[in-house]
Amino acid sequence: MRGPEAAARARHAAAAIGRATFLAVVSGFFALPMLWLATAPFDAHPTITVSVPEFTLAGFRELLDNPYALRSLGNSVLQAAGSAVLVVVLAAMAAYALSRVRVPGWDVLLYLLLLLSSVVTGTAAMVPVFELATRLNLVDTHLGVVLTLSGGLLPAAIFILKDFMDGTPTSYEESARVFGASPSQILRHIVVPVIRPGLATIAVWTVASVWGSFLTPFILLRDPDKAPGAVILYTLYTEGGSPRLELISTFSLLYSLPVVLMYVFVSRRYGFRFHGGIKR
Repeated sequence: MRGPEAAARARHAAAAIGRATFLAVVSGFFALPMLWLATAPFDAHPTITVSVPEFTLAGFRELLDNPYALRSLGNSVLQAAGSAVLVVVLAAMAAYALSRVRVPGWDVLLYLLLLLSSVVTGTAAMVPVFELATRLNLVDTHLGVVLTLSGGLLPAAIFILKDFMDGTPTSYEESARVFGASPSQILRHIVVPVIRPGLATIAVWTVASVWGSFLTPFILLRDPDKAPGAVILYTLYTEGGSPRLELISTFSLLYSLPVVLMYVFVSRRYGFRFHGGIKR
């Protein structure tokens, strides 16, 4: 009996070692770029390999002297926050209407909007979008960027929020309606607190999507004072097209911090358990 038991223990130990090795390799694969991003800004001579940095703050000082670098972070915050507010508000109202008012064909329309928003990518739509923005005098404005990016994100946001709306009971709304609450009061004071995790999901997703958007602001904005960080990052190259790693790594670190802090805040608030609604 000892022979089979010893073999089973050996197989179990080998499997455990194999799993640990695999997880270590995968973790290292994803951790090495993060380690480079954390160390390269403080290295006087950064390379594409991870090494012990020769400590310096020259990259930060040069970015402070750059008239567009720090301003671009503020532009990114403005565009991301504006898009998040617009998408969350419009998606909440549309999802509530689609969830509570049963109109034949609306589900098909929603799926078609979601499908078209996925098939017609930003690259394919930029010519008509630029023409429309030109006619509406939205070129070189933050509003034009916010409206364009929000329009591309709205179908998916409505689709996601509708699931949250469908999962919430209507008994509270019916009680409030009996006491004379208006539809806007019901939405604001009853529905929104219940689906708050869903709204947080949409807000985080919108901010992350807009924060990394390059093509739309690059095409619609002409004034470098209005350019977001994703566009200014593109300018941190030499005239010959070679990347200046000391500046790119430093700016990338600063550019990543707001999104990381947002994820940490939402994680502490919701624990990334984005499920909402009240059980029936």
